[in-house]
Amino acid sequence: MMRLEDLQPNASVQGILPNSLVTVINVQWYGSEALELTYKTPTGKVANELLYRHDEPRLEIAEQGRPWSFDGDGALFRLVSEAQRIRLAHLFDPLLAVHTSLIDPLPHQITGVYEVMLPRQPLRFLLADDPGAGKTIMAGLLMKELIARGDLQRCLVVCPGSLAEQWQDELYRRFPSPL
Repeated sequence: MMRLEDLQPNASVQGILPNSLVTVINVQWYGSEALELTYKTPTGKVANELLYRHDEPRLEIAEQGRPWSFDGDGALFRLVSEAQRIRLAHLFDPLLAVHTSLIDPLPHQITGVYEVMLPRQPLRFLLADDPGAGKTIMAGLLMKELIARGDLQRCLVVCPGSLAEQWQDELYRRFPSPL
């Protein structure tokens, strides 16, 4: 069982915040039964908490002397690093949506999406053109590119009622959701 005396600067402690480690910055004693703990959260926020002897059972020193180690789960690390790679893919591939979709876009569609729509702010557009000009492809490219960049959480597609099912099928078939 850990004692309050074990709380030293730079120690990693579990039990202060739920499901996370905190790093001890300073300990200020108030008599022999209580102390004020100044700590830093994993996000970098500094906070204080008063601890008493009855808090000792919930506390645990997670690491002593080593701020990091290489004994983590390798599969979880690969999963997280792959997720980070996918999240940043748009920085390395300027036509990410084109390369990850099942389409062969025409030049005017690429120009419209990547040179006209994406650079403009705010990101609100109305695609209206002649029938067969490729509005579905352009809308799908724009939506997929904005999702990859983290700029789109929700989108409203308004089309004639008779075309709603066709639009849904085309977007689902040509632009699979996983990047």
